[in-house]
Amino acid sequence: MAEIQVGIEGEDAPAAAEALLAIPGISGNYEVPTQREGTLAAIATIIGIVGGVATLAEQIRKWYQEWHKSHPGKQFDVVILDPDTGNRILLEEATIEEITEILKSLSK
Repeated sequence: MAEIQVGIEGEDAPAAAEALLAIPGISGNYEVPTQREGTLAAIATIIGIVGGVATLAEQIRKWYQEWHKSHPGKQFDVVILDPDTGNRILLEEATIEEITEILKSLSK
């Protein structure tokens, strides 16, 4: 089964990862790697999805936008790794269609 990794950097990255994995229809876990020079990061691994991938893609995009708005002026970067291609996309620039394509790899 494919897994999607989501790298989150910024203040409160672990809390952001928890909020991402709390989205109904997403199952997974997260870890906080060893910190380097004050950088706070978390890596969420989505291992399963329930429901339509397009709906979940919209919810992930909404999660990102709401988290970004609620933490103005703070660094918050999210990168999604496509397990099929190895490509990485920055969530800030990703379209719902791009997120949907990555989520489809879990439903194969």
